[in-house]
Amino acid sequence: MRSALWPDADAVELDAEAHAMLEGDGDAAAFVAEAGGGVVGMAEASLRREYVNGTGSSPVGFLEGWYVVPAWRGRGVGRALVAAVEEWTRAQGCGELASDALADNRASLAAHAACGFEQTERVVYFRKPVR
Repeated sequence: MRSALWPDADAVELDAEAHAMLEGDGDAAAFVAEAGGGVVGMAEASLRREYVNGTGSSPVGFLEGWYVVPAWRGRGVGRALVAAVEEWTRAQGCGELASDALADNRASLAAHAACGFEQTERVVYFRKPVR
């Protein structure tokens, strides 16, 4: 599912990141949704202690990755995963949960809104080589 969420990423690196997160210091968590005899969704969260755009506290829970198999979208799977992340975030003592999405990913923007997230900022990043 991580490869489906981040198709341009290297599969070996995605696997290594997942193992590091699960074996880490407890500042990250992963959740899966199961139905029909298989996994139909996943969410990954972490605690971010550095400034997170649009938030006013630290640390904050951050929804790092969120994916639902297309056939299961619109059935409450994503909402249940976010609810699990919210509960984990509260258990860590945080009062805010943040996330991000690409500005042109309308499906993700709509899913975030449906789960109660409010848009706080729109940012465009730039780079310029200076060799």
